[in-house]
Amino acid sequence: MKIAINIWILRNKNLDGIGYFTIHTLKELIHQHPNVEFLLLCDKGFTENYFDFPNVVKHKIFPALRHPVLYFFYMEFVAAAFLKRHKPDLFLSMDGFLSLLSNSKQLPVIYDINFEHKPEDLPLRNRVYFRTFFKKFARKATRIATISEYSKNDIANYYQIAKDKIDNVSCGVNEKFFVLNEDQKNEARVKFANGSQYFFFVGSMHPRKNIKRLIHAFSLFKEKSGSDFKLVLAGSILWSKTEIEDVVINSIFREEIVFTGRLSDADLQLALGGAYCLTFAPIFEGFGLPIVEAFQAGVPVICSNVTSMPEVAGNAAIQFDPFDVAEISNAMETIYNHPDLRENLIKNGNTQKNNFSWSNTAKLLWESIRSCMG
Repeated sequence: MKIAINIWILRNKNLDGIGYFTIHTLKELIHQHPNVEFLLLCDKGFTENYFDFPNVVKHKIFPALRHPVLYFFYMEFVAAAFLKRHKPDLFLSMDGFLSLLSNSKQLPVIYDINFEHKPEDLPLRNRVYFRTFFKKFARKATRIATISEYSKNDIANYYQIAKDKIDNVSCGVNEKFFVLNEDQKNEARVKFANGSQYFFFVGSMHPRKNIKRLIHAFSLFKEKSGSDFKLVLAGSILWSKTEIEDVVINSIFREEIVFTGRLSDADLQLALGGAYCLTFAPIFEGFGLPIVEAFQAGVPVICSNVTSMPEVAGNAAIQFDPFDVAEISNAMETIYNHPDLRENLIKNGNTQKNNFSWSNTAKLLWESIRSCMG
């Protein structure tokens, strides 16, 4: 069997959730199937050794994709010609892009369709491309893989596609996260919060991450509790930096709010592992990987009760309405005032994390691949 895989998403050295999904899932998939030939279509600047297996051949494709016009050119001409020449049994696309002109069997991974619900969260050119083509990709696909039951139902309902055409392959948990000892936790508090306990958020800060309401909720918590807790936010600020800055400046607790920027893997392990809890308040997530990473780190979670997050968190998190600042603040106050509840959440998270592994995700993706073959 020969499978072509589009891994253009890994062009960016600063990986996000989709990048990590691609790396961990494909490493497991390729390792599990040594008799399958994998042809990887990658950016001409791709140099990493994630997929250095004997059954892998990398094909560096021109042009490098940096603009929606080139997305179209790449998928409809370059990728289509590649598929016609190499004749793989399947084209697996890790960013969801497909070739509408190709007659090959095609399987996109569509993580979520937030761009249909909140198009204003994307730059105009990306918004137009995604909203024009993803409905066509979904209908063209032999099957579709996604990462949660929420996304499966959302794609089926929005694009009017049968649910039995869509496979939930879930996500795994990165084993780089682990429970810190007390000395390491103290080191984290000193490094990120001037020695104080802290609530922690991690993620690229664009509008759907709901940072402004999270900051308002933290300020309300501080007023009510009088605690010395800080709010530490890790990740790049995207698209709404001025709005976030305005909220911080107008908070009387602005000195208690810490922006770390994007952290190295080692610093992220330390920052998450040393947190009093993960405070994760997005208004939309296709999965919500930081929730499972917190479970892995032995850190309790308070999170939104919308989209995919309830199914990922299960009974291991305090959940709240992300549109209600008072409710977010109440969740902070609850975990602050009830240490026994906090310990129970940690215990439940240690169980809940067992539902997620990259090995299992790769197996589920393979089942989806086999289903494409009929």
